[in-house]
Amino acid sequence: MDVVLGPVEEADVALLKRFVVEPGLIGLDWNGFRDAQAPVRRFAQDGFLGDDDGRLMVRTGADPGAETAGLVSWRSGSFDGRTKYWEIGIALLPEYRGRGIGWRAQATLTAYLFEHTPVQRIQAATHPENLAEQKSLEKAGFRLEGVIRGCEFRAGRLRDGYLYSRLRDDPAPDLGNGSVTASGLNPLAH
Repeated sequence: MDVVLGPVEEADVALLKRFVVEPGLIGLDWNGFRDAQAPVRRFAQDGFLGDDDGRLMVRTGADPGAETAGLVSWRSGSFDGRTKYWEIGIALLPEYRGRGIGWRAQATLTAYLFEHTPVQRIQAATHPENLAEQKSLEKAGFRLEGVIRGCEFRAGRLRDGYLYSRLRDDPAPDLGNGSVTASGLNPLAH
């Protein structure tokens, strides 16, 4: 299956609004209703391509009829206040899960960020019960670093998370026979 990452388009804003108002659409990451107009404002501000964070849509091909499967995102962080890293995430619509799209999209986003930004480290966190995402991250070349205790308030209590990372010098995964591309955007350009 072809997986193509591309910029958020105006037509995608409706899907982004759904992610903040439909319980369960994004699975375990649902954490209550959010401002449904926030995606509209952010798209108008910078098209979701900021200096410290961004989003790209995950599509099942490059042709105009390609389906939108979800999105990938990144945001900056720093452990020492000087050395920047990216933390990535993914949200796929339920009908696109379990089809090999997620790991390919995350591997492509990682390659894209390593190509266009000078970071050494890209990390991702997931839930201990999300076995599919753990496998996806490992297939995308990420390594489990450990448990982050009590890091997330979800479903009425604090819960642990698993932290994965991939460094610039780590081997890139073999993407197999599926075509995976990013549309050539510089994530720091507006």
